[in-house]
Amino acid sequence: MNSSDPLSNWAMQLTLQSLDLPPGQEYPVFVLGTLTYMTILLCNTLVFATIVFTKSLHKPMFLLLLNLPIMDMIGATAFLPQFVTSILTKNRSIPYPGCFFQAFLLHFYGTGNLLFLTVMAYDRYVAICLPLRYNSIMIPKNIMRLIMAIWFAEILFFIVLFSLIARFRICRNNIVDIFCSNPAMTKLLCEDTKVYNYFGLFFTGIIQGIPLVIVIYTYIQILLTCMMAKQADARGKALQTCGTHLVVFLFFEFNAAITLISHRFESVSPYLRRAVGVSITIFPPVLNPLIYGLKTKELQESMIKMFKKVRLAYK
Repeated sequence: MNSSDPLSNWAMQLTLQSLDLPPGQEYPVFVLGTLTYMTILLCNTLVFATIVFTKSLHKPMFLLLLNLPIMDMIGATAFLPQFVTSILTKNRSIPYPGCFFQAFLLHFYGTGNLLFLTVMAYDRYVAICLPLRYNSIMIPKNIMRLIMAIWFAEILFFIVLFSLIARFRICRNNIVDIFCSNPAMTKLLCEDTKVYNYFGLFFTGIIQGIPLVIVIYTYIQILLTCMMAKQADARGKALQTCGTHLVVFLFFEFNAAITLISHRFESVSPYLRRAVGVSITIFPPVLNPLIYGLKTKELQESMIKMFKKVRLAYK
């Protein structure tokens, strides 16, 4: 399909890759997807509300953590409603504006999670390795500036990135994935996109590489500090807290890298790309509130108190 004017792209209907579900499995997958989405919204809203309405949690670590449920709900909302609706209707078509917006939100969600997990790793580094300087470094004013800078930088970067896509003509309408993404939309373009691809690879390397270097450095320092700690209980608690965070970060980093790189190499199995792509949009939004809600004692206690207040209010 050819398009002579980039503006005409916005009137096009695109087709997402078929789900290839076995006969009779459509409704179980639809129910599972719907329940998963509801669970994500419920759990992440609970974490968000607990931090917002509990003054004792208005600390650097929780102010940073507050952004994860927002990002997780953005990512889940960008993918799951369209996904389960297409199962029910057996229609894998999506309008170009919807595809464009879905790709924008999914990249925004993925990058935001990486950046905030990186800053949270730095917060733990300062708390464990530089405890006497923690209150002077991680002051609320600096935290709020950092949070606003991440949000602003993300919005600006992806507006520029996707504005470049919008300038090209589309001559294909089949998305080679089960959801829209920047690499998948690039394959629809019928013009020479080498410069754009180099631009994308360069910034992908920066977005993936810098957080990885920072997290590796901070956790090496944390590990060395914990090994030298005299109190075994304090050492074990610090390693447990940081270990959970490290697992979440590495899972996200690894899956994001595979998802982005797999589009650059035709030899990569489309089923692997599909599985990894779905896992990165579902597992972190489900696991993050459970991990941080159940593992963080202060947040867990605040949730219990909030539930008690709600019950008393309705009695």
